[in-house]
Amino acid sequence: MSKATTVLLCGVGGQGTILAADLLAHTALESGYDVKVSEIHGMSQRGGAVTTVVRFGKDGVDSMVCDEGCADCVVSFETTEALRNLPFLRVGGYLLVADETIQPLPVLMGKATMPENPYEELAAAQATIIPAGEIAADLGSPKSVNVVLLGALASQLDFDLATWEKTITRRVPPKTIEKNLAAFREGYAHAQR
Repeated sequence: MSKATTVLLCGVGGQGTILAADLLAHTALESGYDVKVSEIHGMSQRGGAVTTVVRFGKDGVDSMVCDEGCADCVVSFETTEALRNLPFLRVGGYLLVADETIQPLPVLMGKATMPENPYEELAAAQATIIPAGEIAADLGSPKSVNVVLLGALASQLDFDLATWEKTITRRVPPKTIEKNLAAFREGYAHAQR
């Protein structure tokens, strides 16, 4: 069996990590890959951590498990979750992070502290940091941060852009199709710069 590609998406509840994983998985299926998906929601409805693993391969995928050091790509919707999930990234893997920091509930309650130098740690991990929130807001679609990040991720994967766009058109609510396509294209273009 040939090696499957493992993508770990992480964020907090309400950021769209589940939809992003769905779009990635369906793009891989549409491209002829076998796909397995594993989701961990935590307390996602309350802003808790959400982690989704999407594994795909041409010759099958034997497991959806992502052990430490095995993710080819980690896509994080914010900096703290990027640092928390950094151990899952394989050596030489691609780390994509939205330039946003959300204080988790334990920090807001004074029971924990935020990492002291998150951007230094991310730079040391050779993260690609993208202003996904700013890009989405500039497009008039602040909720499409997840699709901006997918566009940036698409620059690292071998799926045809037309397949991505077909999947987005089929999987997002009809009234949001054009804004999501614009977000995807801008994320892709930003990653190419």
